[in-house]
Amino acid sequence: MSQNITTLLTRNLHDVFGEGDDARRRATIDEIFAEDAVFYEPHGVYRGRDEIDRIAATIRASHPEFRYTATRPAEALQDHVGRIQWVSGKPGEPPVYAGTDIAVVRDGKIAEIYLFFDIVDPTH
Repeated sequence: MSQNITTLLTRNLHDVFGEGDDARRRATIDEIFAEDAVFYEPHGVYRGRDEIDRIAATIRASHPEFRYTATRPAEALQDHVGRIQWVSGKPGEPPVYAGTDIAVVRDGKIAEIYLFFDIVDPTH
């Protein structure tokens, strides 16, 4: 299924990295990521759906009560690149960390995704 970049970014935020159920997370990864997708983040590079699933599960397990909240709507550029800015923390408390995800889409699926950590804005 081909989806637009803003939908892919939003689903990655909530249905992959925000998902605590292993089976639902993996089903979403298989749906929205290309088989050879690569996830780049400051601590490593993860190649393929299995590695993306493994690191998403590891991150989720480290703080299962945290929720991701977009700080502005996802944006697309030329229908193949987009970004979403977000914060994360316990519901009802100030965010603990913030980031920007930038994705490159190929054939309607995420081919590359880059995570940049941002400074937490206490107004969110």
